[in-house]
Amino acid sequence: MARIDISNLDLKEKVVSLNRVAKVVKGGRNFRFSATVVVGDPEKGYVGVGTGKSAEIPEAIRKAVEDAKKHLIKVPVVGTTIPHDTIGVFGAGKVLLKPAKEGTGVIAGGPVRAVLESAGIKDILTKSLGSANSTNMVYATIEGLKSLKTAEEVAKLRGIPVEQLLG
Repeated sequence: MARIDISNLDLKEKVVSLNRVAKVVKGGRNFRFSATVVVGDPEKGYVGVGTGKSAEIPEAIRKAVEDAKKHLIKVPVVGTTIPHDTIGVFGAGKVLLKPAKEGTGVIAGGPVRAVLESAGIKDILTKSLGSANSTNMVYATIEGLKSLKTAEEVAKLRGIPVEQLLG
């Protein structure tokens, strides 16, 4: 997979979750902060998710943003929605993504909504199935978006013209 050049993208970041995590050691507990951040360019349809961990919150967020920039993906968008239904799975988190008519809006829970809005999708129906762990839901949404294909890609894979595919 080719690296995406982030220099010409207008990336916006959203913190999805901040957790205080503890490591129990001989002298007591060591607390650190774990952050999950979504970055995206809604105009161009790029989105990425990253996680970071540090003793301070701002440092954890900075690390997560760096990680997210390294894992950007391009989301195929048809008008204001996605080309077809899909289910993204990550761990026990499952997210159903369904295209919607214009004017529907983003119907999604918090973590899923952050990813879809960052990707520039304006009309979509979603349902979280399985785990409610926000980090896993975010990654499941990304997996679902990765599995999307445009009509042109499907036609090329099957070796037929797009008109024949669409009937």
